[in-house]
Amino acid sequence: MTHTHTLSNGLRIIHRSFPSDISYCGIAVNSGTRDEFPAEQGMAHFVEHMLFKGTEKRRAHHVVDRMENIGGELNAYTSKEETFVYAAFPEEYLPRTMELLNDIVFHSRFSDRQIEREREVIIDEILSYEDSPSELIYDDFENLVFAGHDLGHYILGDPETLQSFNSGNMKRFVERQYRPDNMVFFSFGKTSFSKVIRMAEKYFSSASNPSNEALPLKQRISPAILVPEKTEMQKDTSQSHVVMGWRTFNMYHPDKYVLYMINHILGGGSLNSRLNVSLREKHGLVYHVESNLTLYSDTGLFTIYFASDPKFRERCLRLINKEIEKIMQTELTPTQLMRTKRQWKGQMGIAAENHENNTLGMGKAFLHFNRYTPLNEVYSRIDGITQQEIKRVANEIFSTSPFQLSYV
Repeated sequence: MTHTHTLSNGLRIIHRSFPSDISYCGIAVNSGTRDEFPAEQGMAHFVEHMLFKGTEKRRAHHVVDRMENIGGELNAYTSKEETFVYAAFPEEYLPRTMELLNDIVFHSRFSDRQIEREREVIIDEILSYEDSPSELIYDDFENLVFAGHDLGHYILGDPETLQSFNSGNMKRFVERQYRPDNMVFFSFGKTSFSKVIRMAEKYFSSASNPSNEALPLKQRISPAILVPEKTEMQKDTSQSHVVMGWRTFNMYHPDKYVLYMINHILGGGSLNSRLNVSLREKHGLVYHVESNLTLYSDTGLFTIYFASDPKFRERCLRLINKEIEKIMQTELTPTQLMRTKRQWKGQMGIAAENHENNTLGMGKAFLHFNRYTPLNEVYSRIDGITQQEIKRVANEIFSTSPFQLSYV
């Protein structure tokens, strides 16, 4: 069961009661790389790193030791629209964890000395990321689809821009974006909700919002629709890596569950997905092929990725187009639809047993929708999907030419 509350400073709270000796909690910030100005590109991710590098009362090693010494784990990540800082820990240490979250999120020092040291760490991270073409190509692809827009640049930033970051501009970014009314505190465990609220009042109620006139949040502007194009980039790789994709609707669209089902059917992680069966099992052309759906607050992307021997690239593309045409032209049979729903719901049920991922999903849902959709409600929505809806949405998405990026 989930419970919600809002503090006087606008910080929203969601808690799920669950009889576990291990608890999870964290702070989700409705701010990511799309909330950076051009001179700040890479700032959101850099700030996430710096939250662990010392506060007004703790040195960097004290921050880490505060959780490690009790067997807990402290972690964080940055995406294009969110930043998460969270922890897993034995349940009795919830007060300790909430106090630490308050300290690092609202009282980090951002010292120039630590910034200089961490700058080199992030540049090394960028270089290592560039050595992983199967990951880098997704960012390069979004830069193509969202060229000239805030969604079209690297989360890690680039070394040249990172050199301009200092304590002053980093603190201004945090003051602008890290405000209680732009955040959610989420928790999972057997601690009572009333106790969670008392501790939240103790540790978070003193955090304040800056005046809207002084430091307003950066406003998000929806990306323009660009003409799809095909691009090749020279890379020192033994395989051809290819991403093709289409712009879709946003995370609030009523057809999003239908689109998620289309993703599941085509290549969403199952060995019996249509793309895996065709390209790998039947024709032996690839080791890995997948489709992915990324929904933002005002747009989305449906992508298909594969890596193959360069001589098989065009054949793979023909087979992919064949599977797309099939889902656009032919409705699933009642048996196929029943099996798809059963398989998808089973995978979701198994994934829900991962309490950490489930808790992060709860925090993200509350951040964007101001509610958490329980699994039984998701199942009900899946059960309501029809063959006609799948065909209609597939035609809506795939009727235009895709963007395509290849590493050759």
